[in-house]
Amino acid sequence: MQIAKNSVVTIDYTLTDDNGDVVDSSKGGEPLAYIHGIGQIIPGLENALEGKAAGDEVSVSIPPAEGYGDYNEGLIQVVPRDMFQGVDTIEPGMQFHAQTNEGFQTITVTQVEGEDITIDGNHPLAGKNLNFEVSIKDVREASAEELDHGHVHGPGGHQH
Repeated sequence: MQIAKNSVVTIDYTLTDDNGDVVDSSKGGEPLAYIHGIGQIIPGLENALEGKAAGDEVSVSIPPAEGYGDYNEGLIQVVPRDMFQGVDTIEPGMQFHAQTNEGFQTITVTQVEGEDITIDGNHPLAGKNLNFEVSIKDVREASAEELDHGHVHGPGGHQH
């Protein structure tokens, strides 16, 4: 079966940056299972896997526009420490979830100067090329329940 919209795809992958450093990998863990065509993985990788089948190997470099977008300087801002109520220690590198007009967003603390906290709302991989080595392990049709729930059930997915 070829990968197409609403198929369950199971992959092993390694993601590296342009320096060859591993950013993420399924090696040593469970393969990733997702429903193709519903936005569960970045668009560039989804496009590269379209039409492939179990046993295929894919090497692809995804530009920022098809990954996590370009880096947006407008998502950096300085906020007062009291925006972090209930958090005693705030240090660069810490990440928090914030409610925005677009829904929940992960923000990263980049600088702490007294009562001023600099935060960055960009995804950590925004503005970067994403280099994937992918091995397609399995392709099958998604069940009606999986499509209704919006996620894979069973191995590599959600366990009910």
